[in-house]
Amino acid sequence: MIPIRSTYRLQFRNGMDFAQACKLVPYLEALGISHLYASPVMTAVGGSTHGYDITDANEIDPGLGGLDGLRRLSVDLRARGMGLILDIVPNHMAAHLENPWWRNVVTWGAESPFARYFDIDWSERLTLPFLGDGFDAELASGAMSLALDPRDGLLALRYHETFYPLHPRSYPLVLADAGPPALADLRAAGAVLHPGDETENLHRLSGVLAVPGNREAITEGLEAISRQPARLRTIHDAQPWQLTNWKTAGRHLTYRRFFEIAGLVGLRVEDARVFEDSHRLIIDLVREGIVDGLRIDHIDGLADPLGYLGLLRAAVGSAPYIVTEKILERNEPFPADWPVQGTTGYEFIGALADVLVDERGQKRLQQAFAALKPPDRQHAYSEERRSAKRQMLTENFAGEVASVARLAKMIADAGGLGLDHAILAEAIRVFIIALPVYRTYTTETVVPEGDRALVHAVRKNAIEAAQKAALRPAVDFVAALLIDDPVPAEAGPRAEFRRRFQQLSGPIMAKAVEDTLFYRENAVIALNEVGGDPGTAAGGVPAFDAFMANRAETMPNGLSASSTHDTKRGEDARARLYTLTEAPDAWIAATRRWSGLNASLRHASGGRSVPEPEVEWLIYQSLAGIWPSGTPDDPAVLRMLGERMRLYATKALREAKRATSWTEPDAEYERMVGDFVDGLMQHDAFLRDFDATLAPFIDAGRVNALSQAMIKLTAPGIPDLYQGSERCDFSLVDPDNRVMLDANGVAIPERPEPADTAFPLYKQWLTATVLAARRKSPLPFSGPYQPLAVSGGDGGALAFLRGTQQAFAIVAVPRLTFGKVMPGTLLLQDTALREMAAALPSRLVGRVVRSVLDGDTFTLGQDLPLSLLFAKSPAALLLSVDQ
Repeated sequence: MIPIRSTYRLQFRNGMDFAQACKLVPYLEALGISHLYASPVMTAVGGSTHGYDITDANEIDPGLGGLDGLRRLSVDLRARGMGLILDIVPNHMAAHLENPWWRNVVTWGAESPFARYFDIDWSERLTLPFLGDGFDAELASGAMSLALDPRDGLLALRYHETFYPLHPRSYPLVLADAGPPALADLRAAGAVLHPGDETENLHRLSGVLAVPGNREAITEGLEAISRQPARLRTIHDAQPWQLTNWKTAGRHLTYRRFFEIAGLVGLRVEDARVFEDSHRLIIDLVREGIVDGLRIDHIDGLADPLGYLGLLRAAVGSAPYIVTEKILERNEPFPADWPVQGTTGYEFIGALADVLVDERGQKRLQQAFAALKPPDRQHAYSEERRSAKRQMLTENFAGEVASVARLAKMIADAGGLGLDHAILAEAIRVFIIALPVYRTYTTETVVPEGDRALVHAVRKNAIEAAQKAALRPAVDFVAALLIDDPVPAEAGPRAEFRRRFQQLSGPIMAKAVEDTLFYRENAVIALNEVGGDPGTAAGGVPAFDAFMANRAETMPNGLSASSTHDTKRGEDARARLYTLTEAPDAWIAATRRWSGLNASLRHASGGRSVPEPEVEWLIYQSLAGIWPSGTPDDPAVLRMLGERMRLYATKALREAKRATSWTEPDAEYERMVGDFVDGLMQHDAFLRDFDATLAPFIDAGRVNALSQAMIKLTAPGIPDLYQGSERCDFSLVDPDNRVMLDANGVAIPERPEPADTAFPLYKQWLTATVLAARRKSPLPFSGPYQPLAVSGGDGGALAFLRGTQQAFAIVAVPRLTFGKVMPGTLLLQDTALREMAAALPSRLVGRVVRSVLDGDTFTLGQDLPLSLLFAKSPAALLLSVDQ
């Protein structure tokens, strides 16, 4: 396996395939990347833009170039000393008829050999929540008919352009009064079809259809039956599945879905056979040396993450690099017993915020934002968080809660406890609301000590928050189910409860916090990132230092991310928006001024102003994050910004689930907000004021972005670059962040001047230069992390030491630079640097170091003047020179 030093995330599809990726390989080598980190490349639903809706886990998507194309990419990478990491999706597959396993399940129900591959409750018919309305309404509208599926000749209930296959043993019912011989032939063929032999099934059906005139006669007969709604209803009721309105999925669904997406069905990879059948190709690719590492998507969705990782590690061996998409909340430790290198790095983004956010300004912006909210929503962040989680539990995931509560009641009844379903459901809700992390990791036989302590703490908090004495026994019971040793008779049901409960708590955290609360609480939107906690004050340099010292010991090879395909905004937009906390009063005054300027653009609707003040605040911040200077004079850029912002605003409002949502969209409300955004882009006075106001924030944001990049490239962890972010990433949330990458890359320049107009080039050059240093001298970037105290400058810099006595690196970056940047440059003013110095350990005194960015050499004293480091470069990396 090729040693990992850095990764480059590449999003396949949307124009990017293996041939195009091969063209990028020379560029990635020049950039200093050791591993291309590919988004899912297994065959997915036709037209998929992301690849997480897999239809065949054992086929590389032909549309990307297939297995041969992947092999060529791997060969090209290896020829240049680089490797390949694949993003894999063990938690779910597409609940789509293009998925042959799922199609077989829909056709045969519980008789299918794949019926237990998916996490389905077979105590009732399989629900297929893909109708636009209720079944009866769709039937009455004429949207349904009987037809032959053009794919395979199976009898199907057609709904618009989707053909739902009928169970072959229902063919006699469908064709009960078959008149033409062709229908009788089809009925006879159906009677001998078998769920385990699709090849023979297709042969039999094609034989019937090949008879001259049969297809036409069958089609005519099916059209006649389709004109009988009552008979269609009877046929539908005889299937192992039932079609339902898509809106009912939150209340009743017979399979585990990925979050709220009914089109993605959970896999039971805890079953050894399912694991083997869904990982066959992946394991072969690793064993063949085509793939060097794996990224595990949504690890918390699995029944037993540790058990799964044990199976995977045993299958691929100890060498491959493996990271998991595990979202860690603030101060949550990574499970020490997981046999992987670490996480995909969201917690690293939170640590960067500690460095680059001014805690005092954060509090001031939170106060100003709170004042914009209506009186009935004047709640603390913690209360808003609880409210969002309760909304998810009672509305979007009501069916899952009811299912877990039924398991709890079954166990309670067996133990003679008088707890009814409703009280148990509420106990489950209050317990998950009080849970501060995504999930626990208890199994039938193992309860980690950390989880035992966590459950006890959550139990106490849940009871206090519920304030209902009648709820206490049920909360105690839920806690006991999670951590107490079961009696033998309870072992199976209790293990099932633990599994279901833990597979529910993670989606609740994700959807309630990341995809609801983070679109409501918009005081400082740069803090609203996956795994972030914007309700808690930034910890400053001390918090960052503590995090990194721990990371060097516990997760030195986890990914260090700053942009991903799932971040709410690009890293450079976030770096700019951090600076709002440095000048909060200037920003607040500006938003009030803009609100007055744009009053005529707002609409009055239902006794409210649209957009509401807190939404208008969100729009201004979001626009500030992506705003290019000089924009008011470029109509084409304004149109492009307006289009991006209108799409973003619609998504943000639906995620917030206040006035509109994905399930109940209010088109008129969304139109009014969109019109407001369009109006901004045509309001000259506002645009000029906005551009002028943003200038110092943009200047400081560029420096922030370079500080952020230098930290990522040198701090403990493996630097992870998202496609294109090595130059600049001012994107919004997906799909805005999936812009096609130039397949030829962008040539890395010679050292650019640190001018503001050269920011993308300078960031790219800095990235390549530091990665080259890591490649040439890896030792200084291993080992512990040691903070270096900075005196002077009012905390305006971060400095730290990496490596060993023999080979070490010193890193220094500016922070809190608003108003301190020299005009037209990426450098700080002399006055900001005066008297600022980093204190060095005595063992380094007299050592010679070389500046990686400008080539200068220094002999170290007891203090390192930062004016010396930042005179020619906006950030500094010093490497020890061999004595």
